[in-house]
Amino acid sequence: MGESVAEATLTTWLKEVGDTIEMDEAVFEIATDKVDSEVPSEVEGVLLEKRFDVDQIIKVGEVVAVIQTNGAAPVEAKSQEEEQASQEMPASQPSQVLEKQISEIQESVVVPTPDFATLDRFYSPLVKNIAKEEGISMQELEAIVGTGKSGRVTKNDIKAFLENRSSNGSTESKGVEEKLIKEPEVKVAPAPEIPPKTKSQVQSEAPQTTVSAGDEMIPLSRMGKLIAKHMTESVTTSAHVQSFVEVDVTHVVNWRNKVKKEFEAREGEKLTFTPIFMEAVAMALKKYPLMNISLEGDNIIKKKNINLGMAAALADGNLIVPVIKNADQLNLVGMAKTVNDLANRARNNQLKPDEIKDGTYTVTNVGTFGSVFGTPIINQPQVGILALGAIRKLPAVIETDQGEYIGIRSKMFLSHSYDHRVVNGALGGMFVKTVADYLESWDINREI
Repeated sequence: MGESVAEATLTTWLKEVGDTIEMDEAVFEIATDKVDSEVPSEVEGVLLEKRFDVDQIIKVGEVVAVIQTNGAAPVEAKSQEEEQASQEMPASQPSQVLEKQISEIQESVVVPTPDFATLDRFYSPLVKNIAKEEGISMQELEAIVGTGKSGRVTKNDIKAFLENRSSNGSTESKGVEEKLIKEPEVKVAPAPEIPPKTKSQVQSEAPQTTVSAGDEMIPLSRMGKLIAKHMTESVTTSAHVQSFVEVDVTHVVNWRNKVKKEFEAREGEKLTFTPIFMEAVAMALKKYPLMNISLEGDNIIKKKNINLGMAAALADGNLIVPVIKNADQLNLVGMAKTVNDLANRARNNQLKPDEIKDGTYTVTNVGTFGSVFGTPIINQPQVGILALGAIRKLPAVIETDQGEYIGIRSKMFLSHSYDHRVVNGALGGMFVKTVADYLESWDINREI
């Protein structure tokens, strides 16, 4: 689902237990904060088990369903045989009874599954899966010394930790076994009860909100909660600063008015301002590649491809950011077709997961809602985002060889938010000024 996606919500089961499933046939649907998607089966078989219900949260790496393929033994039949064998075990075998008691005691100790969303340290999906399967707590995981790049924990590191823990665990198990021989009955003390917080305690900890008569309480939607979390984390992570530039786009407006009917008749696509602005941003990123980066720990990752995120509004008021891959390699016709296609499928909730990931820089058009300019929040892990203000006709001073005069010009503001941890004011300002210069020098006679 992409590097930034850690969990998803199961929205619909498309198959029931006992149904036959073909290869690549959709089994269930999931939803993230970015996109809804069907999950297809990679094998043919019969659905034996569903491990999650609708509206439950699934973390990446967890097993959602069990499918019996041709020639495989049914999972349920195997578990029944094991259960029957355990019930028929003779009571005269003290060693087996002892092993069972030890197993029950060990199983009663529950190790919480690490919540990786709360950890600052990076862990690969493989390491996360091993930690979940082996019941490694967050404290244990954080204590492991990593030998990988930038101190990352590798597969070998976590295996070495498990081997050391196993050797210590075997000694502990031996002590438990000796204790059981002397004292067969082992009583496990109940966990201490934590008294529930009183109403006054809860109210004192939470921000005070006054609800008056007639007020309506509207719960946040699933996507709303995830967007709120993503935006808060971005503000906490990046040092946001802004640079603003006013741009004279009179040439761009006049040129588009001149060619838009011919373009639509020939290409079957409308020519909006968005692909023109995207072309300008892509050219500026080529000139200033240090705006096309991300920060990981103490390392800057300089991106090879220029993948432009394009914020698009959905019918419910939320935003989604489809990505134009390799935007600098598209001509204006290709850019216009890509922009229109992504925008239309975003509105119809038809985007694929691959089409909303791997963005390296984002553009948002706040002028669509009538805003003159805005201060957008950076889309992590990127380091910059550009807001396009509304295009307005304004009186302006026009300089000519014959002198200066007042005229009506089409103008707009560009608002550039960037991460001041890695982008200084000079780079942030020069980048947005380059976008402005590209638009102001637009060739009114350009052919398309």
